[in-house]
Amino acid sequence: MNQNRISSHAFVGPGVELGERVAVGPGAVLLGPCVIEDDAWIGPGAQVGAPPEMTDHLQNSAWTGELEHAGVLIRRGAVIREGAVIHQGSYRATTVGVGSWVLNRAYLAHDVLLGDDATVSAGVSIGGHCVIGDRVNLGMNASVHQRTFIGAGCMVGMGTPVARDLPPYVKAFGSPARIHGLNAIGMQRHGIDEAQIQALRAAYETEDLLLERVAGHEWGHPLSAAVAQWQARENRRPAALAV
Repeated sequence: MNQNRISSHAFVGPGVELGERVAVGPGAVLLGPCVIEDDAWIGPGAQVGAPPEMTDHLQNSAWTGELEHAGVLIRRGAVIREGAVIHQGSYRATTVGVGSWVLNRAYLAHDVLLGDDATVSAGVSIGGHCVIGDRVNLGMNASVHQRTFIGAGCMVGMGTPVARDLPPYVKAFGSPARIHGLNAIGMQRHGIDEAQIQALRAAYETEDLLLERVAGHEWGHPLSAAVAQWQARENRRPAALAV
């Protein structure tokens, strides 16, 4: 049995594929192409799948079956709270990762890739083409400039404007955003051992934000994947360290 819980006051348009045990609240609008995997929860008034806000792209009427653009993917167990807005991708599906939470009034623009187990707090705005890593926590009303990269495990303070890339597992806040050390507590919670924590701390304390001088270090799981993702990022422009 599917056991989906779809409000009769929600709009689920053509091209929307729902997994099992999906909840969709009243007033929510889901426009295709869109895939929502098992156990996702879409809150009242959430708006998912409007066309990209790009002046040279078609502003199609997906609710009439005009299915353009690259879609939205809501992975299993994700939570999209009331009033959140998620736009279609222009060349790749705008994605919310497994178990991630997008809280009320948050905004994900076209082509955003949000990793697994991340938290996008209330009122956060994420510009187009951004990549947000696994287990990132974006504080309330933070804003992320388009094409910015935020590495896995980062913690961004409330109201922070992020316009430069953040390497994995740092804390960032202020205006403009500055890096204020390592998110060591987050690393511990994610099962990263103390030796790995100290190695990353040492790199950042010597201002090796690109992690180029520790390229041969044997990082353990899950830090190895986070470092590899950061080092694969083209044209990295890290935020500055706090003085």
